Amino acid sequence: MIARIIENQIKEHLDKQKAILLFGARQVGKTTLLENCNFLKKRKTLFLSGDEADIKEMLSDTTSKKLEHLFMGYDTVVIDEAQEIRNIGTTIKLITDKLKHIQLIATGSSAFELANRTSEPLTGRKYEFMLFPLSFAEMVKHHGFLEEKRLLEIRMIYGYYPEIVTKQGEEEKHLKLIANSYLYKDLLRLGEIRRTDLLEKILKALALQIGCEVSYNELAQLCGTDSKTIGRYIDMLTKAYIIFILPAYNKNVRNEIKKGKKIYFWDNGIRNAVIGSFKNVVSHRTDIGQLWENFLISERIKYNIYLQKKVKNYFWRTTQQQEIDFIEEHDESFNVYEFKWNKNAKAKIPLTFSSAYKVDKFEKITPANIEDFLL
Repeated sequence: MIARIIENQIKEHLDKQKAILLFGARQVGKTTLLENCNFLKKRKTLFLSGDEADIKEMLSDTTSKKLEHLFMGYDTVVIDEAQEIRNIGTTIKLITDKLKHIQLIATGSSAFELANRTSEPLTGRKYEFMLFPLSFAEMVKHHGFLEEKRLLEIRMIYGYYPEIVTKQGEEEKHLKLIANSYLYKDLLRLGEIRRTDLLEKILKALALQIGCEVSYNELAQLCGTDSKTIGRYIDMLTKAYIIFILPAYNKNVRNEIKKGKKIYFWDNGIRNAVIGSFKNVVSHRTDIGQLWENFLISERIKYNIYLQKKVKNYFWRTTQQQEIDFIEEHDESFNVYEFKWNKNAKAKIPLTFSSAYKVDKFEKITPANIEDFLL
């Protein structure tokens, strides 16, 4: 069992008369985490699945009295895949308000459904946590820095989904299964995305544009649709934890890009599955820079979220093509990073940026010093 960083954080928030909501894409290990965490094994815990028809019925449009009978003898209730249950927000509100002796934990694989349906009735009644695919930091803790460093190129190709990490030699097969059978299930089931062919076109276009600014108008022309549809699909993909947006930073410099955005995948393996590219000799790949950038940015953001660091993330670019790969803003100062796969490649902070903003740290991140960035 690979220990997850947020297990102790969840434990610290038990028994405070608030629901605990655990979000994350399908197959990232939410169920496994809760079924195997030691603190739940020591409690009287009832596990329920929103995928089961009778559970859906019992927890939809229910009453506190019915819930009290259902939970009798337990002090903790876990509702897995809670987004499948109609009016789940109202049900969770009933449990937190009327059954104060019950610690409720609910998991959801589609933020746009579970989060939206629970946000209003659960104001002040919930703690939220995110679970991502396994992280570099978690794997270092599991089997040591040296071993994980040796596996770095494999991670850049196949990513960190738990099933991929634990079933070496079968990565390609399982990644295709995750991408085709699980990842878009909520999107398609809800009817928000009706054209699977368009979804695939958009994802492939985004996968090929890692590290580049994304234009919804250009994507629309490329995919044969309109920019409004592109925006809606990207919003859904973001809320399903498949991709995330990195905005451009601008404040003081006149020629800064004002509304630019880059889009990255939460997992390199999913990105490569989308374009069907599993060539595992990294040095032979033409997209090595994109893979390295996507890997580092996604891992760093996961790391900061898990450690509950309050930082804002950006890239920076001017119309004269001066650029910075990754910026962390904290207390009106900045940590600035450039990413280079070749440790001998040169990198420097643009004078335009350093003259306009307070820079606490500038660092070039290569495989030789990855521990400085991700641990």
